[in-house]
Amino acid sequence: MSGGVDSSVAALLLKRQGYDVTGVYMKNWSDPLADDCLWRDDIRDFKKVCSALKIPALIENFEEEYRRKVVTYLINGYRHGLTPNPDMLCNREIKFKLFSIKAKKMGADMIATGHYVIKKTDHTGLHHLYSAADSAKDQSYFLSLLTQKQLSYSLFPIGMYLKKNIRLLAKKSNLPVYNKPDSQGICFVGKVKFKDFMKKFIPSKPGPIMTTAGKFLGKHDGLAYYTIGQRHGLHIGGGIPFFITKKDICTNTLYVSSGEKNQELFGRDLQATNISWMTAPPKKFPYRCQARIRYRQPLQHCEVHRHRKDWKIIFTKLQRAITPGQYIVFYKGDELLGGGAIT
Repeated sequence: MSGGVDSSVAALLLKRQGYDVTGVYMKNWSDPLADDCLWRDDIRDFKKVCSALKIPALIENFEEEYRRKVVTYLINGYRHGLTPNPDMLCNREIKFKLFSIKAKKMGADMIATGHYVIKKTDHTGLHHLYSAADSAKDQSYFLSLLTQKQLSYSLFPIGMYLKKNIRLLAKKSNLPVYNKPDSQGICFVGKVKFKDFMKKFIPSKPGPIMTTAGKFLGKHDGLAYYTIGQRHGLHIGGGIPFFITKKDICTNTLYVSSGEKNQELFGRDLQATNISWMTAPPKKFPYRCQARIRYRQPLQHCEVHRHRKDWKIIFTKLQRAITPGQYIVFYKGDELLGGGAIT
């Protein structure tokens, strides 16, 4: 339980269904050098909700593991010119791995979260994940790396609900967080300026900003602070909107092009690695399905080709700002099939 409305209502629903519920707050991040009182506020709200629900409230500290498995991955990725997605690793390595191990040691049979996703189990015992009823809140994208074992002991109580109904349930049940704003920012770190966060780990290394035609436009603060497709924060002026199209680590050069529809921003195919299939890999390739290359992107038709350990995905339509380090996630309609890292 995060201290937010979604996980609070998840606990409420489970209790109503007859489960013996224990609330656990995971303390994964704090910065003694910053004024980060967010986690203190969340713990306060978490305890208030547990008190209202009359369930035990426990606090578990995973800061060391989170730094090692998630923050290190994030920093190393940006150092190598990638744009990592920490939420993916946070779910696979922390919430549905380390936390579940801790929960089992405490005597729990299952873990539950406030993710907006629907889980179903077929007659053979295979577990499947589907997009949430509330398409605006669906979080299936972030759970694409989960395994059958992890799904077997996981519950997602709010996946069939609309967000507005979750807040209504919380209000009717007198939960003190019914109108608390949704959390934003880096998973468990909170709403901080991304560049400020990165500067704590990666020193500034200025370099040239060039157009793809070879024209010098100015200087950047360091490639690690930027991502493909980014427009704002370049400080190159001129009244023309420029978008980042490439980061060259070898020359420390940031390449941009003008115009949101510039062909330099688009591509029809990508390569990916470490594809994780939620049930079983397709029996035949190339395999046709849908995919998204970022959270909340409308599903795109594509064809998956297998090349030994790596994969090539070819889209029916051009895709904007394909970003190495981010994840491509596959679907068949509403069913989540799996995903992997874009290389």
